Amino acid sequence: MSESNLLNDRTAIAGIGATEFSKESGRTELQLACESVVNALDDCGLAPSDVDGMVTFTMDNNPEIEIARSVGIGELSYFARVPHGGGACCGTIHQAAMAVATGAADVVVAYRAFNERSGRRYGSGVQDRSTIPTTENAQYQWYSPFGLLTPASWVAMYAQRYMHEYGVTTEDFGRVAVADRKHAATNPNAFFYGKPITLEDHQASRWIVEPLRLLDCCQESDGGQALIVTSVERARDLKQKPAVIRAVGQGAEDDQESMTSFYRPQIACLPEMELVARQLWNSSGLTPDDIQTAVIYDAFSMFVLVAIEAHGFCGPGEAKDFIRDGNIEMGGGLPVNTHGGQLGEAYIHGMNGIAEAVRQVRGTAVNQVSNVQNVLATAGTGVPTSSVIVGVDR
Repeated sequence: MSESNLLNDRTAIAGIGATEFSKESGRTELQLACESVVNALDDCGLAPSDVDGMVTFTMDNNPEIEIARSVGIGELSYFARVPHGGGACCGTIHQAAMAVATGAADVVVAYRAFNERSGRRYGSGVQDRSTIPTTENAQYQWYSPFGLLTPASWVAMYAQRYMHEYGVTTEDFGRVAVADRKHAATNPNAFFYGKPITLEDHQASRWIVEPLRLLDCCQESDGGQALIVTSVERARDLKQKPAVIRAVGQGAEDDQESMTSFYRPQIACLPEMELVARQLWNSSGLTPDDIQTAVIYDAFSMFVLVAIEAHGFCGPGEAKDFIRDGNIEMGGGLPVNTHGGQLGEAYIHGMNGIAEAVRQVRGTAVNQVSNVQNVLATAGTGVPTSSVIVGVDR
């Protein structure tokens, strides 16, 4: 039996909590982390002293022990960190679920908090990195001299090839941005609340790195998000309807690089995400037809199309047709990013997307999809990645 089979339906996300999402929080990243953790505990009715495990990103600046001291968490029997930026978000849930299922911990907090807009801006790239000869810096030497300095420039390489192979246009990318912003416009917690866009607005926005426009690129946000994972049995006794972790997985593929896997035989796809998708479907027995709504990681609009294909909702190159005519909007066949996504709500490295998946299972989302049984949430694209399916308690 695979590890994923051992995890399926044994654990649940019982609590979610966040700060406001802004461009200028006026608080330290530790304050944001602590606020989101306290809010998540309040959401499910647990006390800080109930927590005995914590998981976050290697990129997070908030040490577990500092949060524990600040909010009143006592002994920790489990703590872990997941690498690869946004690819880690569902990986934190993977680690938390494993800890609970194996008895390493009873209640695990997964969190992410940063001042990404008012502090160090991730979108600014790698040109200011130290010249210390680390393995990661050595990788960048193959790209930086040629102007490939930012995430947008790296993704633009994939986007150009994807367009060339499948006849995709920038308007197809724009349809993702329009759908996200339409959903954000009705979400009071979204930074772009009340600010929908049209396809014409998208096409008129300035180039960042061709073929990516400003409205293809996610926000830089300040904020924090935390989630509480415990056993299904314990979650049933708490304040909220459990979001059962139906399946979860991580994946890194052959010849994997971080954002720059340009030398594989095919770069108009996401093989690491295909690997994760196979884990989810094989271990759970579910299929794409069993998913009523999805949260697709949208740091860049074009990768939403590729991720839809990677998870089997349509074939390679077919996402441009799949998303037409409002199919990923409310009322469509697969509403995507009903909170507004990272393009519309906030960029909290995908953790706020998992929280939206939980709200959809609970039936409390602002843009609530009807008859939700299972929700897919995906993590970062172009890096070793992860995905999770949460569903109603059966």
